[in-house]
This record gives sequence, structure tokens and C-alpha cells, in this order.
Amino acid sequence: MSRSEQFMIENPFERVGATDHANDPIVRPTISFWSDVRRRLIANRVAMFGLICIILILILAIIVPELSSYSYMDQNLSNTNAAPSRDHFFGTDSLGRDLWVRVWVGARVSLAVGIFGSIIPSVIGIVIGGISGYFGGFIDTIIMRAVDIIICIPSMIYVILIMLVFGSGPIPLIIAFALTGWMGAARDVRGLILQLKEREFVLASKLLGASHLSLIFKHLVPNTLGIVVVGMTMSVPGAIFQEAYLSFIGLGISPPIPSWGQLANLGTAVFRIYPYQLLIPALLISITMLSFNLFGDGLRDALDPKLRS
Repeated sequence: MSRSEQFMIENPFERVGATDHANDPIVRPTISFWSDVRRRLIANRVAMFGLICIILILILAIIVPELSSYSYMDQNLSNTNAAPSRDHFFGTDSLGRDLWVRVWVGARVSLAVGIFGSIIPSVIGIVIGGISGYFGGFIDTIIMRAVDIIICIPSMIYVILIMLVFGSGPIPLIIAFALTGWMGAARDVRGLILQLKEREFVLASKLLGASHLSLIFKHLVPNTLGIVVVGMTMSVPGAIFQEAYLSFIGLGISPPIPSWGQLANLGTAVFRIYPYQLLIPALLISITMLSFNLFGDGLRDALDPKLRS
């Protein structure tokens, strides 16, 4: 008799325990979809870096104008075009206004236009795309052909025309973005709804007497939120850039309210002499757009079920 067989005979409980333990199933803790998304998003260092930059810019935009002893409209003609110093962190402009305060008030305006100019068109696109994809047929044909015609013309032309009608300012700019930016979200949602509306849970809801609105907004649209949220995050930099561009050419935010595009426009006039007046708002625009893009990429990867592990 071998030594191992003798050990098993002398220790029968060890043998039973080993056999039982070997047959035990491997237990894995249950993780919900959104918990897994959060876990993978936190593990993405690049995406978290972008999110931290966005949060830091938002915090500074909120607290700096409230805590500063200067107002964004205060003029001091005896201290014009001052270099950055302890009293004026970003220097002053040609009218002696503190650029530190004006930059962060401009951040409020630019971020508000960018965020609301992305959320509102996405909501409109969700509603129109959900209705088009669910009902299909003649309604879908009419809506999609209208979208195809409208989307052929660059959106900037529509925005400029709307700004000329409604005037300049944050509210008209958000309205212009809302009226021109919903087509992409509508097409994405419509394509997903066409795939989902024949699934078993939708058929079961129909048999239970669910209304059309309930099926669209309670069962179908929530299943498209992943791609919609990612698209919304990725469209914020585009809205910020459009606001900066329109303000730069004089069609966006009009004085005395500052915005990053308007500050960059004022900085170009004195760029050769006082380059910081252009570089500071341009750098903040670039950092904000890069941060939203990095966070959007990480969010897209976290929401992709194919990458779930």
C-alpha cells in the first residue's frame, strides 16, 4: 500500500472534505450593469483624469467670481494691460478689468452653453427618434427624410441664421443648438429602437396592455441611454467650440457678459504685445474640450458590454 493511500484510510474526513470542496461551484458575486460600468470607469485613469479636470474647472467657475474682490465689469484705466501678478493672477485687459475673474465668469457662460446646448438637443432627439423607430412605416419615413434633408446643410449655417433672428446671448445660443443638434441623436435612437421593439420583453408588455408611450419611454428608451449618454458627453466639446467660434466672430455672447470665445477675440487684438490675453482663454478651451473627450471615450468603453469582464 502506498503512503498516499494509507493517509487517506487513516484520515477519511480529509478525503470527504477534499471531494466536497472540489465539487463546490465557483461562486462569483453578482454585479449589476451600472455597478460594473462605474467600476470600469474608475479603473480607467485617463477618463478619471478628464473627469477631475472637468470638476476642477466647474468648481473654479462657481467659487472664484464669488470670492474675488473684483467684478468682471470693474474698470481701472490706471492699470490697463497689466501682466499677471499677485493682485491679478491673469493680468488685466485694455480697460483694466481683472482677467482672473473674467475668465471664470466666461467659464460659467461657455460651460452652461456647452452642457445645455448638448443635453436639450439630445432630449429632443430621444423623443423624435423613439417615436420614429417605434411606429415605423409612414411616420418613420416622413421623419427620417426630413432629417436627411436638414442634415445635408452644415449646422453652423442654421445656427448663424437663428442667431441673426433671435440676437446674441446665452439663451438664443442654446435655442440655436437645440433646434439644430437633435438630428444625430434621433438617428441613433431610431436605429436602436428598431432593433429592440421586436424583443420578447416588448411583446410581453404589449400583451399586458402597456400603452405606446409606456413602451417607448419606459421600456425602449432606457435601453438606449448608454449610447445617448456617450453621444451627449462627446457633443459638449463641440458645443463649447461652436460657442467660442461664434463669440470670436461676434455672433455669440455679446459684451458685457464675457465668454471664452469673446475673451480670445479680444486677446487677438493685442496678441503680439500681450500674448497671455489670448493664450489663457485658448488654453482653457483646449483643456476643457480635451477633458470631455477623454471622459467620453472612457464612458463609451465602460458602457460597451463586449468589454465586460
